[in-house]
Amino acid sequence: MKTGFDYIVIGSGSGGVAVARRLHDAGADVAVIEAGQSSFGVAEIEDPARWFSLQSGPWDWGHHYTPSARILNREIAIPRGKALGGSSATNAMMWYRGVPADYDRWNDTAPGWGWQDCLPAFRAAECWEGGATALRGGDGPLQITRPDPDHPLTRAMIDGGVAMGLDRIDDPNGPEAGGVGLANFNIDKAGLRHTSAQAYIAPILSSERLTVLTETLAHHLTFEGDRATGVAVHSPKREALLTARQGVILAAGALETPRLLMLSGIGPAKELAELDIALRIKAEGVGQNLQDHPLVRALNFRATAPLGAMVGNGGGTLSIWKSDDTLPQADLLAFPVQGRSAVPALWDHYDLDGDDIFSIGLGVMRSYSKGALRLAAATPTAPLEIQPNLLSDPRDLTALVKGVEFLMDMVATSGFSTYFKDYVAPQRGEDFETFVRRSCSTFFHCCGTAHMGAGEDAPVSPRLGVKGCRKLWVADASVIPEIPSCHTHAPVTMIGERAATFILEDA
Repeated sequence: MKTGFDYIVIGSGSGGVAVARRLHDAGADVAVIEAGQSSFGVAEIEDPARWFSLQSGPWDWGHHYTPSARILNREIAIPRGKALGGSSATNAMMWYRGVPADYDRWNDTAPGWGWQDCLPAFRAAECWEGGATALRGGDGPLQITRPDPDHPLTRAMIDGGVAMGLDRIDDPNGPEAGGVGLANFNIDKAGLRHTSAQAYIAPILSSERLTVLTETLAHHLTFEGDRATGVAVHSPKREALLTARQGVILAAGALETPRLLMLSGIGPAKELAELDIALRIKAEGVGQNLQDHPLVRALNFRATAPLGAMVGNGGGTLSIWKSDDTLPQADLLAFPVQGRSAVPALWDHYDLDGDDIFSIGLGVMRSYSKGALRLAAATPTAPLEIQPNLLSDPRDLTALVKGVEFLMDMVATSGFSTYFKDYVAPQRGEDFETFVRRSCSTFFHCCGTAHMGAGEDAPVSPRLGVKGCRKLWVADASVIPEIPSCHTHAPVTMIGERAATFILEDA
């Protein structure tokens, strides 16, 4: 097996495959290391309607958030894709980039990350069905399409949102900052999921300068002095030490990247000492600043008739609005699901039986609660201690309660008159705060655990280099300093695109 490369990219998700492709196209010899199996040609991954079934199974890392009283002492699964393509192979396929204000806030602590800095990388990634515009890319690798506008639940959500006073928008990734309209999906024109690996890696699989190692787990990084030189890996067939002539890029995600940093001696001094890990670089911010969007999963309603087979990913719209009119930007997002959607605690509390139930997921996208993760043991396979402190900031809970009230009113509008029959979970008149605590889950948008910034507290520089060493970069959601008001797949793809630019400029 070949063991020496110019660059080694650890992780094949949204950021990893983007940086790998751009480095390859610049002439580099690149290895991509993925702990999961190949996702190419796998029916349950390619079918958008089956994405729910990919959670907590063989395509998932199996991580969980630690219980807390704020969520009624429940354990919450945090799905993370373990497959070629990372979470782009298992997520809901949403492509939503957020708004300029999100990135201008990044720029406050990480100079060079304002909206105008990031927009070219977003556009470079996109193959938008509407073609290139000043805001959208038309010839990038990732296929992005709209859903069928004639699905009755899609129409009901749009008409219901308009009836509640929301503007109808043509494109949530367009110039409007809020409203209701058709979502963008990474679904190709044939109706199949289009993963990041299909977009960036599949076209160059036959290249002699690309090596893709699946079912290969990274154990720790190797160094010569302050320079990263490679990674020790393990697979069912072999153990190996892979070397990188030009450097290593961590793109294993917001949970596994900080684990690898700490296993390699980069992290909080006290925590590493407790696990007998030799300290290489003191970086107290590694594992801290964990952020996620709390998701109410979900409001469930009885429909006027059975819903039939699921179409697409089961939804088709985004509703984006303010929980308080005085806020500077929208903070709530809702989406429909053609079928029931509930955490186990809702199944225990409500009657969710029947083929005539539809649901609406609700997230607070300008969330403020923050947590942390810790190593439980000095191995790459031990469970992590992950505490996001969901709902610890009262602003998040207040926003979600207001969002529940809004959606309970929405389904009673004329927009849903031919679709909505009755309330299931929650019921009218019950305590919505308790409902939020009982149904609170995750939007799968964990980020921030090795955040970039100019300050001493940031483990990663604004050019994505790990501080204190050379030839080691991070290109995934862990570098996000403040969670954006959107799904994280698009921002992480953009981060991967920009990482390649920085690496090549610094070569």
